[in-house]
Amino acid sequence: MRITKKIKAEQLSILGEIYKDAKPALVFRNPFELLIAVILSAQCTDKRVNVVTERLFKKAATAAEIAAMSQPELEGEIHDCGLFRAKAKNILATCRIIADEYGGEVPEDYDVLVKLPGVGRKTANVVTSIAFNRPAIAVDTHVFRVANRLKLAAGDTPLQVEEGLMKSIPRENWSRAHHWLIYHGRQLCRARGPLCSKCPLSEICPSKGCDGAK
Repeated sequence: MRITKKIKAEQLSILGEIYKDAKPALVFRNPFELLIAVILSAQCTDKRVNVVTERLFKKAATAAEIAAMSQPELEGEIHDCGLFRAKAKNILATCRIIADEYGGEVPEDYDVLVKLPGVGRKTANVVTSIAFNRPAIAVDTHVFRVANRLKLAAGDTPLQVEEGLMKSIPRENWSRAHHWLIYHGRQLCRARGPLCSKCPLSEICPSKGCDGAK
């Protein structure tokens, strides 16, 4: 199937209708809490992250408070989130920078965000989009998989897919489409055993009946 601009527009229209109520699954009260939650979400479910952050933020809810914790202390708070040693190291370093250089406030500049320890393009895009309400597309495993299967954006790396989606999706829909693709990846276009027979996009999906690749 040749994927034209018209088909891509139809795919996005259907996704937007199905997941029109999609919203972030992470629980947070401010940009700082969102930043920490997204760092913790690497290879961890949002449900588990919410449990961990609820516990953590009761003890330390600001950059300065977390920066004052020891590595073992923070590891103990986030140990059930996976990769906890590396995450604790990065979170402590990032909190020190935010507390010392930015007055405890998460910097809004994308180029600054992406340089913080533990903050890559995906995390910076999530914070930019959700916390600061600026158009951005964050490519996680779900977005990467669904974008490739639908051919909305084909690529072997998250950056290639991000750049492709920015061309395929109108800028005003970047942030919303990010959530559409995540929800679709979780609910129907799963990594293993995609539910093609239940998918409303099946007739315009070039990967219908795929074996789970990408």
